[in-house]
Amino acid sequence: MQTELNTTGSTEVITYFVDVILPVPIPKLFTYRVPLAMNDLIQVGARVIVQFGSKKVLTAVVAHIHKNPPTNYKAKYLLELLDEVPMVTPQQIEMFQWMAGYYMCYIGEVLNVALPSGLKISSQSKIQLNPNVDLVHADLSHNEQRLIEALQEAQSLSYTEASEVLGVRNIYQLIKSLVAKEIVLVFEEIRERYQPKKLKKIRLCKEYIEKQTLDTLSKSLEKKPKQQDVLLNYLRHVPVYKDWMLNEGGLAKSAFTKNETLSNSALKTLTKNGIFEEFEIIVSRFDEYIPDPNVKIELSERQQEVSGEIMLNFEEKDVVLLHGVTGSGKTEIYIDLIQKVFESGSQVLFLLPEIALTTQIVSRLKRIFGNQMGVYHSKFSDNERVEVWQGVVSGRFNFVVGVRSAVFLPFDNLGLIIVDEEHESSYKQYDPAPRYHARDMTLVIARQQHCKVLLGSATPSTESFYNAKMGRYGLVQLKERYGSARLPDIQLVDLTAERKKMKKRSIRFSSTLVQAIKERLHVQEQVILFQNRRGYSPYMSCRACAHIPKCENCAVSLTYHMYSNELRCHYCGHIEAPPRKCPACGSMEIATVGYGTEKIEDELKVMFTQARVQRMDLDTTRAKNSYQQIIQDFENQQIEILVGTQMLSKGLDFDNVSLVGIFDADRIINFPDFRSHERAFQIMTQVSGRAGRKDKPGLVLIQTADTQQDVLHKIIAGDYEGMYRKEIEDRQYFKYPPFTRLIKLTTKHIDKGASARAAQMLADKLTTKLGRDRVLGPEAPLVEKIRNKYLKTILIKLEREKIDLKAVKHFIQEQREEVLLSKEFKKLQIVIDVDPI
Repeated sequence: MQTELNTTGSTEVITYFVDVILPVPIPKLFTYRVPLAMNDLIQVGARVIVQFGSKKVLTAVVAHIHKNPPTNYKAKYLLELLDEVPMVTPQQIEMFQWMAGYYMCYIGEVLNVALPSGLKISSQSKIQLNPNVDLVHADLSHNEQRLIEALQEAQSLSYTEASEVLGVRNIYQLIKSLVAKEIVLVFEEIRERYQPKKLKKIRLCKEYIEKQTLDTLSKSLEKKPKQQDVLLNYLRHVPVYKDWMLNEGGLAKSAFTKNETLSNSALKTLTKNGIFEEFEIIVSRFDEYIPDPNVKIELSERQQEVSGEIMLNFEEKDVVLLHGVTGSGKTEIYIDLIQKVFESGSQVLFLLPEIALTTQIVSRLKRIFGNQMGVYHSKFSDNERVEVWQGVVSGRFNFVVGVRSAVFLPFDNLGLIIVDEEHESSYKQYDPAPRYHARDMTLVIARQQHCKVLLGSATPSTESFYNAKMGRYGLVQLKERYGSARLPDIQLVDLTAERKKMKKRSIRFSSTLVQAIKERLHVQEQVILFQNRRGYSPYMSCRACAHIPKCENCAVSLTYHMYSNELRCHYCGHIEAPPRKCPACGSMEIATVGYGTEKIEDELKVMFTQARVQRMDLDTTRAKNSYQQIIQDFENQQIEILVGTQMLSKGLDFDNVSLVGIFDADRIINFPDFRSHERAFQIMTQVSGRAGRKDKPGLVLIQTADTQQDVLHKIIAGDYEGMYRKEIEDRQYFKYPPFTRLIKLTTKHIDKGASARAAQMLADKLTTKLGRDRVLGPEAPLVEKIRNKYLKTILIKLEREKIDLKAVKHFIQEQREEVLLSKEFKKLQIVIDVDPI
């Protein structure tokens, strides 16, 4: 409201102020003044454009509307209001604030990650001529003169455009010189990134839709056959003779331009002469899906019982853990529950850990739910993600399938959140802040919106199973596979014995695995081979002096990729050519050591020349639809052997796979981390679950140098609860989650000594109040240097009970800020990771 009655009964103008969330790492909200013209329009959750500092223009979100001007600075006016209907809900703003507090970051960092880039305005630096400058007497270089001529013609140019005009890479010095001479002005052009998709269409002008005028037009074009063909093409698709109202919708322009028998110039002439008119409509970027009435989900008797048990548990618990073995038909149960929630009129969010999983599941769900369902993941373009976001706001999508970032979508009426494969580490965000865990955030959202959460996994995380055992979550178990399918037969292959038999120091393919692959190919069955390391070889080494090429930015060896013939750092992306001779001793004896997915793929093609082999890892799935294509080809049996990393363990379902081979099991088990045995059980059980579907029994071969390892025998027996009991016993003894909370602090500095000193100073400060038992380190992490910065880590262990977590976090933040303010550590970073995994 712009006015209100005062005590005397007259009206007075009200000045409103808004506190906004800015997508920058600052600790407070900023207050801006609302222009009078926006008083009736401004709402909490709306996006606004603001000036921040002297030059920056940012998209902010309104968090509060009030009448109190700031006391310590003069409030600037909002520049623009972007939304008549808010794009962010009050529940989301509340969630952003909770997330910033819990994960010890700034609310602006949360907003920056939460909003799709397409919903954030960008400002682009451009240059224009100074209208008051005297160019006649200006002292200009050749390139400066060329740039001015280009500006006289184009009015304004972006830095990129200026660079292209001159064919010069570094344009900044040239622009700086012209600015100093006051010949050009630099300004910021604001543009909204999101662009709706538009479809160009053609229709007859109104005066030609009457039968009589249309007949006259057709006769007049008899001597112009090309134009007549265009007209007849339109009338075939849009029969205005039968119903003149059909003309309003017109016909896609592509129906003319992509038809090789029609003349584009004839269409242009007809449009120019006012017979046709061209117009645009906004269309969805997503294909239209109509539910297939023939696709029905029929649950087995046991699945019906499980679905009923889940609903019964939901009467008392907000969170239920569904522990179902691989291939038990959890997806069908999910669909049954989604349909029940839909009938109640509520929204559903279905989280998956990886994009790889969405390909198979989405195609199944689309046939059932059609256009009610949206899909949200990082392989989508900015514009596609914005359309899903807007679809949730408008009510077009009441059901979304997505990866971890889907927790930020603007739901306001959630009835159910499903977290499939809840144990997966992919649900954890590592960089940038907030370093949240999507599974844990669903519990926060559920409390906000009073909805239910279903966690599903064949190998639940120790923390979730503990919560279920302690009665905090409901627990429902499904211990048999769907239908007639049997669990695979898992066998260990002793590599130590194979090496002795074959008299080789190292071996990749055991004779047992090779023979099993041959047998499967002979009967036209498919094979999955799992190696949790991509690339051709982990590293190269000189046989003469043992020199290993390392990344110049990180303390790791470079991985050799044969396909692209390059050495690549998997931490910072640094790439260099493989050395022809050793840079240390000059020897020509450079060899690859170890093996990754690329090397396995290469050797398979040599061993099985007739087999169709494909690799699925980060390197082969960078393109938008590459996951989908590989999975589709494998489903259609165009690929016989699929080699891959952890992507293969993510709940994919292939009917014809009867053999799974697991390489390098010992490295997974012996990784130096308190979760290594749990993760080894999870990864190997999950990838084993790809073998054997329907009436085909599966075989899993795990290659190991130590067949006596306890965790391997628990995998063979499918003894999840045995693994859990051992884990929970160790966790309690050594004070690890779920019995404690962990907070990891990492110092980063280009100087190794400075990073170590800062970490020690921080550890000493923290110890004063928290005590040495709670503060571990500082220690050097496994990779001590990443992107030219040296790392040190401090681990804080906090007991779950009888501790003021909020006060402890505040104390940690204070000590962090004190260290950062020290003159010695100007370029220091201290990264906080709450609940690291």
